Amino acid sequence: MANRLDPESSTVLIIGCGTWGSSTALWLARSGYKHVTVLDPYPVPSPISAGNDINKIVEGRSRKPFESYSGPKADFEWTGNEVRADATDAWANDPLFREFYHETGYIISASRPETIKELYDDEQPTVENIFTEVNTAAQFRSLMPEGVLAGDFPGWKGWYKARGAGWVHARKALIAATTEAQRLGVKLVIAEVTRLIFEGGDVKGAVAADGTSYRADRIILCAGASAPQLLDLEDQLRPTAWTLAHIKMTSEEVKLYKDLPVLFNVERGFFMEPDVDNHELKICDEHPGYCNWTTSTSGGQRSSTPFAHHQIPKASAQGVRQFLRETMPHLADRPFSFARICWCADTSDREFLISKHPDYPSLVLGVGGSGHGFMHIPVIGKYIMQCMEDRLDPRMQRTWRWRPETAVGRDWEALQGRSGGPNKVRNLADMGEGEWTEVGARL
Repeated sequence: MANRLDPESSTVLIIGCGTWGSSTALWLARSGYKHVTVLDPYPVPSPISAGNDINKIVEGRSRKPFESYSGPKADFEWTGNEVRADATDAWANDPLFREFYHETGYIISASRPETIKELYDDEQPTVENIFTEVNTAAQFRSLMPEGVLAGDFPGWKGWYKARGAGWVHARKALIAATTEAQRLGVKLVIAEVTRLIFEGGDVKGAVAADGTSYRADRIILCAGASAPQLLDLEDQLRPTAWTLAHIKMTSEEVKLYKDLPVLFNVERGFFMEPDVDNHELKICDEHPGYCNWTTSTSGGQRSSTPFAHHQIPKASAQGVRQFLRETMPHLADRPFSFARICWCADTSDREFLISKHPDYPSLVLGVGGSGHGFMHIPVIGKYIMQCMEDRLDPRMQRTWRWRPETAVGRDWEALQGRSGGPNKVRNLADMGEGEWTEVGARL
């Protein structure tokens, strides 16, 4: 059994200072922990962190009593809504984060009839939930200033939510969380962890590439898509990549595009207003993701290995262009100024994996963002801390538990509720040099 925790004297080691690692460090520091160390290969913001991005979508939620949920998925549904409602409140009210939240509203949409139905069933975009139906190209165009949306929106159907949703400046929020944690006493060490220290039936620390050992009373693994390289997660995580591209905007365009609602088609892609610092518009194409599959020569085990690359497959570049042709054709041929792949880690059910390890009492897992982890940066560290302290709500414990049984015989090609592109998970390992863009890279 792991020793009891005392914030004044207990030592905590966090592996990874991306979205969840920085949030966990912040919450530990805010809660009085005096000896917290974070290890990451890069200074914040890491060039490989999914949170190192100019913007992310936030769709707010309101709290609902547990009694309003029923059936076998009640715990899951309550947990998902509760943590999102908590994050919504934090974006609006936490002094550290509220300046990065822009409540511009958003438009959620799809193109194929079957996806439109799935989207409606999932989002419940009703009048009672303050959504307005959007059915025609003219109606889509009317939701933004004249000159922004000029496309024909072929087959599109959607719903507009004017408040309770929008976007956040992800990179600035990530830096703010880490900076505040450091101000409160957290120590950030630039070090690449190569292995965990397994000792006496427990995990006691980590070893960096330079041979330095870091030991602590509790080890929190927040390494995102890289976590399976450090610990056998029994196929519970699938490192999966998505793609984004930027285009340069003029000063006049930046003014015209300011305070726009997010436009998100779950089969085509999404965009938010341009970044005011670099005058760049970010566009993401939608698809079920890319993996980088390798097979071990010894046991034949298949794994997806993340890598950093400031280019995107040409197939995704075409997806970005298609999205622009359907929405903003006047931008469709503008050259990209930046592009990158962005890694996350999918659990088989896309619920988070926040749990103590059943075999290693001192090891806490904070992984499995499953494509929807960033919006929770103001609060997710609280839940990881509560898990470490054995006081996480039982319903959250059941939802986010260690659950290798759900990954037995896992379908690695599963779409996991995502659409777009060829509607299949693609393999980056199959792509040659000529199948990538050639955009001038910068961090």
